[in-house]
Amino acid sequence: MELRQLRYFLAVAEELHFGRAAERLHIASPSLSQQIKKLERDLGAALFVRDRRHVELTRAGAALVGDARQILELADAAARRVRGTARTKLRLGHVSWLPAELTRLLGDVVRLDEWVLPSHTQVVRVAEGTLDLALAWVDTGRLSSLGLVAHLVRIETLPAIVPGDQPAARLDTVPAPSVSVLVDSDQSSWLAWNEFALDYAAASGARVVHIDDGGVTGQAFFDHVTRLRVPVLQSPKRHTAPFPPSLVRRPIGAPGPGWTWSLVHRRDDDRPEVAQVVERVLGLRATMRWDEPGAWLPATDPHRASAQRHERREQQPGHHG
Repeated sequence: MELRQLRYFLAVAEELHFGRAAERLHIASPSLSQQIKKLERDLGAALFVRDRRHVELTRAGAALVGDARQILELADAAARRVRGTARTKLRLGHVSWLPAELTRLLGDVVRLDEWVLPSHTQVVRVAEGTLDLALAWVDTGRLSSLGLVAHLVRIETLPAIVPGDQPAARLDTVPAPSVSVLVDSDQSSWLAWNEFALDYAAASGARVVHIDDGGVTGQAFFDHVTRLRVPVLQSPKRHTAPFPPSLVRRPIGAPGPGWTWSLVHRRDDDRPEVAQVVERVLGLRATMRWDEPGAWLPATDPHRASAQRHERREQQPGHHG
């Protein structure tokens, strides 16, 4: 059994509804169902009786509820005691963007977690205590429900990738309604991106293209661009495949999409080491000027209001920074 599986089990046991439990945990329903099935296999017993209309605990499931709560309470208490006494480095998780300047700055106080996972997974790990901090994308709903705080580190303006022989490749900026956005069926890997892409399509008039091959990044992404013959929004996920010479990058006209990278930690984590990391990272952000003004951010982005205030201040006559 894993602590994460027990947390998932308790959520379903308390909600008696997989959809509501998945929403509460901020994971996809199929992923939640898979984890419950794995737990049932590991234990050798069915924990829920479920059909299309209702979910209820089996005798084995009801017997597990009290033990699961006790195990999680003990684990949380142990984690708090260790965090309060140990002088070990803080654990920092990341997703894709991790500049060398930041790792050099934090090398004496953090160690990078070896699991490079999607944003929605990393922020849950911070809430659970398996990470101390994460550099990830997060929305206001997850911050509130998981008890987290997010400090803006970077606004990354996302370009369109265009086949070089198409008329859009000769434009200085690509009109937003002519852009396509890829939404992948694998919610366990692409939940955060899919939410962002659908929000952007609704705001800009961009076309949504549904895929099921993980082609949000890598060679499969370049193949989609070549096949579609239109500008396609590039995700913030770093590409390991070489950029094809037949394609070009072009900025997107208003609204130009911006992806925010946040430093996320627990709201009640008042350790001085965490405050030190936050202070260093925000100082580096100011030096590197990573918060690009003018980008479109989703309504659920926790930094949207402050970014808009910053942009208006920059546009005021006589403002010199």
